[in-house]
Amino acid sequence: MNNRLQIREWGIDPSWTLFLDRDGTINERAVGYIEKWESFRFLAQAIEAIHGFTKLFGRLIIVTNQQGIDKELITHEDLKDIHNRMIDVLEYYDGKIDAVYYEPSLAVYESPRRKPNIGMALDAQNDFPEIEFRKSVMIGDTLSDIEFGRNLGMKTVWIDNPMENHNRERILEICDVKVDSMFTFLSLINVD
Repeated sequence: MNNRLQIREWGIDPSWTLFLDRDGTINERAVGYIEKWESFRFLAQAIEAIHGFTKLFGRLIIVTNQQGIDKELITHEDLKDIHNRMIDVLEYYDGKIDAVYYEPSLAVYESPRRKPNIGMALDAQNDFPEIEFRKSVMIGDTLSDIEFGRNLGMKTVWIDNPMENHNRERILEICDVKVDSMFTFLSLINVD
């Protein structure tokens, strides 16, 4: 089955929620961590994609692991500044992000909120009770993003990431759709 036909069968409408990873999905990955707004760079056509998603989905939620905080490379305040500025830019171009959830702890602590664990999604559902995970899509570029979506029964979209070549077979086995960008996924939804 081709991706376009498969996605059309999902029946995405405004009752659906879109969960998005941040680094490598919305913005370019940095060497190390994005510590200041000046280092944040939107990926090509990411702003246009989020504009389009805003028309299709009822909610857009960002879920992001940010262990740079526990490594003391960035503060909560700096991260919130980055997210506020990101949202301001997206709103300027008629895109909407309903909420950003982040987990600051180191991976070794295995926090229930750190992807692939589902805590951030449960937080989102607590804040927005209308969210149904079976009517949600998770877009991300890593195995933990795809596992996060699968752990919740979401549809999953993997943005092909060469840094994940060691996990490639596993990701392809469990993701619903592979694309090269959010904008490509948007074009697959927009069938008219």
